[in-house]
Amino acid sequence: MMEETTYGRFAAAIRERGLASSDAPVLLMVSGGSDSTALAYLANDLHAAGELGPLGILHVNHKLRGEDSDGDARFVQRLAEALDLPFFLREVDVDAVVRTTGGNMEAVAREERYRAAHEALSKLCQQIGSPVRDGRIFTAHTQDDRVENFYMRSIVGTGPGGFRSMRYANGQIMRPCLDTSRDDLQAFLHQRVLDARTDPAIVCVVDDAGAPWRTDATNDHTDRFRAYVRNAIVPAAKERNPQLLDTLCRSMNLIADEDDMLDVRAQELLERDVRWLDTEMRDGLNYASGCSIAPRFGEAPLPMRRRVIAKVLQLMLGLDARVETATVEACANAFADGAPISGYTGNIQGDYALSANKNGLLVEPMEVYRARRKN
Repeated sequence: MMEETTYGRFAAAIRERGLASSDAPVLLMVSGGSDSTALAYLANDLHAAGELGPLGILHVNHKLRGEDSDGDARFVQRLAEALDLPFFLREVDVDAVVRTTGGNMEAVAREERYRAAHEALSKLCQQIGSPVRDGRIFTAHTQDDRVENFYMRSIVGTGPGGFRSMRYANGQIMRPCLDTSRDDLQAFLHQRVLDARTDPAIVCVVDDAGAPWRTDATNDHTDRFRAYVRNAIVPAAKERNPQLLDTLCRSMNLIADEDDMLDVRAQELLERDVRWLDTEMRDGLNYASGCSIAPRFGEAPLPMRRRVIAKVLQLMLGLDARVETATVEACANAFADGAPISGYTGNIQGDYALSANKNGLLVEPMEVYRARRKN
């Protein structure tokens, strides 16, 4: 049965990839769409089987679709009540934030969702007396989302490891549905509706129109990049290969295995050759203060240097910042023939200065560089 296959894939992903334990709290991010609604049922079933810890549900109302957005919130609240799970609601006027900050609509919405998720996880852990570090946040990203990311990155370009697309685990964020398609999750929900009619013990919530999930019509607007890829490119690729999702996700997992191996090596090089300039911070290193990179770093192969530099810049600029390819190349080009290029200087994103000599490469805030040069 489809339900058994969907549940089995979901449970196997969590178990085999160590995404959660049987006692750690899990916050479920639920929009009310088919994917996240299925996530709520699957996680609750797994919790009932003793394989997941205490659960909570978060819904973020972006206030972008008027009454439809409020209807999503009501649906998810009813779902949480039916499953007897703690419910957390965060309302954010994303359009107002965008008008104020000038940011990208989807990026702002994503940032607000994850900020709300970490706050709600902290409250959930507080309620049950569990350390926040043990908590997990589950999102409902599917094979479809992963394939869409792959094609989006193919169009605009990506850095090392980018073609692995989404990670199953990223900090406390877990994606247990990455081995499952959107069609499978919707089939799971339709089957649940049928099962609930004959078995009162099965919880199944429907909206005011009798649908087992909420539909966001903006997903069909092809003026948005992801929607364009979802509605134009992926269907065309599926015509060539109906098993595209499974095939491409297997390929991405192979890429991910090699990326993980290279990442371990890159971390070793980072710890060996990179020294942070400010090590006196009480709560840890102040990465924004810059770093020095040892001369022997130049002996590493160029692809590995790029990978290490990308990791360093991500720490300096912030985990949510986009590290530009030109910035990585500017740092990598400070080395040639296995050594730093004396006299090499540059200015990179974030207003950081590069300066190299026989002692290595220095990456520091431009104002610090200018003051040092003046003195």
